Amino acid sequence: MATTVSSATSSSGIDVNSIVSQLMTVESQPLTLLNTEEASYQAKLSAYGSVKGALSNFQTTVSGLSDLSKFQAMNATSSDSTSVGATAAKNAAAGVYTVNVTQLAQAQTLAAVGQASSTNAIGTGAATTLTFDFGTIAGGTLGANGKYSGSTTFTSNGSGVKTVTLDTTNNSLQGIRDAINSAQIGVSATIVNDGSGTPYRLVLSSTSIGSSNSMKISVAGDATLQSLLTQDPASAVNQNFSETQTARNALFTVNGIAISKAANSASDVIQGVTLNLQKITAAPATLTVAQDTSTINSSVTAFVKAYNDLNSTLQNVSAYNATTKTGAVLQGDSAVRLIQSQVRASLNASVTTSGTLTNLSQIGVTFQKDGTLALDSTKLSAAISSNASGIAALFATVGNTTDSLVAYNAATSSTVSGSYAVNVSSVATQGSSTGSVNLNAGLTIAAGTTANVTLDGTSAAVALTAGSYTAAQLATMVQAAINGTAAFSALSSNVTVSINSTTGFMNILSNRYGSASNATLATTAGTNFMGVASSSAGTDVAGTIGGLAATGSGQFLTSTLGNSTGLKLQINGGATGARGTVSYSQGYAYTLNQLATTMLASGGMLDSTTTGINNNIKDIGTQRDALNIRLTAIQAAYVKQFTALDSLLSSMNSTSTYLTQALANLPKP
Repeated sequence: MATTVSSATSSSGIDVNSIVSQLMTVESQPLTLLNTEEASYQAKLSAYGSVKGALSNFQTTVSGLSDLSKFQAMNATSSDSTSVGATAAKNAAAGVYTVNVTQLAQAQTLAAVGQASSTNAIGTGAATTLTFDFGTIAGGTLGANGKYSGSTTFTSNGSGVKTVTLDTTNNSLQGIRDAINSAQIGVSATIVNDGSGTPYRLVLSSTSIGSSNSMKISVAGDATLQSLLTQDPASAVNQNFSETQTARNALFTVNGIAISKAANSASDVIQGVTLNLQKITAAPATLTVAQDTSTINSSVTAFVKAYNDLNSTLQNVSAYNATTKTGAVLQGDSAVRLIQSQVRASLNASVTTSGTLTNLSQIGVTFQKDGTLALDSTKLSAAISSNASGIAALFATVGNTTDSLVAYNAATSSTVSGSYAVNVSSVATQGSSTGSVNLNAGLTIAAGTTANVTLDGTSAAVALTAGSYTAAQLATMVQAAINGTAAFSALSSNVTVSINSTTGFMNILSNRYGSASNATLATTAGTNFMGVASSSAGTDVAGTIGGLAATGSGQFLTSTLGNSTGLKLQINGGATGARGTVSYSQGYAYTLNQLATTMLASGGMLDSTTTGINNNIKDIGTQRDALNIRLTAIQAAYVKQFTALDSLLSSMNSTSTYLTQALANLPKP
């Protein structure tokens, strides 16, 4: 509150302003005490803010380290990275591999006969349909003119035909190019000027590489466009394009094993490794797949730094300076002491794992006299070399199973570390449907054939591509048609279609497991290739974990009772009955992350403390407002009193002056 008194002229000589100001200074002392108390609370609030920030940063680090993948990173190093590059996932199979690339995959390119103009109309403009099919060219000989001769065959890859329509609006070379590109059918069209008398040549390239993506083009409509654009490599008279680049697979060997792939990237050759073929190798490249020890080292180093940063903040806000004999704002604070003691207790405790590493000192992390953590890099490196998986279990949440077809998937905060027996009473199955028509002799699908397909509970009409197919080609086409239907792909539902080599019956299998899995197909128009189909829905896995009943959903078995509550396993097939054990452990990072979560939670220790401080600050504000009102009234009273005194003294002074003058004017004796 301001205690300055309004300026007034004193008639008696009394300094009313000064007297009132001094009196108000005394009266305002409670206000000064409130301000001092508030400043103290604000300082504590700021200090707690620093503690919360430091604890939050610490939690961010340990939360990341509680993820097992931080300790499972693998490296793939190539001796010739310009020819063979590679990346490794956490499940990569460690080893040394020799890779020799003899051919890269490439797409087919076709060039049409040159035209004098790229803008003049070609043909009459009659409605014309270009039909593109994609497949494999085999047999015969490709001549220097880019044409095939001999016993050449074209086999569709079953991905379905694509069409482009031409008319008077787009029957120029440029119009044809733009129509093909706009249709987005897997073909890229350009026009190349070769400098001849008829220089403009339409060039078509498949956007998919690999030998199974060569083009066959059928043309129905205008005769001139037919003679320009028809391309059938199996017909000597219907090859109007020249093949300037042949569709090829990548050919390479891994440890001497010959491999052919339709792409220059392969992720299914070496477990967990993606190979990127970039050029033919001059000499075999050596690929070394090994654990990424640098990631483990940096993770442990980050853990030590995160703790030391937190410890530094806690010490700074609670320290006592013996030299100045002053304590920090939170010296002796119970909340700070509790944080320090609980975090240190967690770090000093041993963790229960299935391995030999149970405490931090075994990997070179130890407490120093000043309360900080120190890292012995030599000891850590030795531990990484000898027991990297043990270090992972020391920090992260880990589930190890003794059965290779039983995989740990997840756990919750309710799951207790321990070893639990797994027993499977039934494995999960997939929904399927099997036809009754023998397709081993092949089949012709009539134009307009459609099918009603129900997949994993969703139904949709599926259009099938007309044509003559072998049994295998038919399965490929039907699978592509179903999996390419938007209603299914949007839900990540897909199928695998196969033919029983003995009966010739088609089988449609949902790729999902469990009671939500089903797959049925019935043709509603055109050719019926399923006959009277038999269908079966999928079933969920069933069994126990730790001797107690668990809940099955697809291939996932989740414990809902006992110490294993929340433990989730994936049962990837196998026999029924006892399936070994799963050992679950919670490392330091997991424990500390849970501890930090509790400390930072709404209504938790820090939140309650800061809420109390804010309430005190609010209460001080209320007291200050009341005191200011009271001081204003007191000041007004003082001003009124001393102003009245001033007037009284002024009146008395006037009387004194009058009497003095009157006495002075009396006649002298």
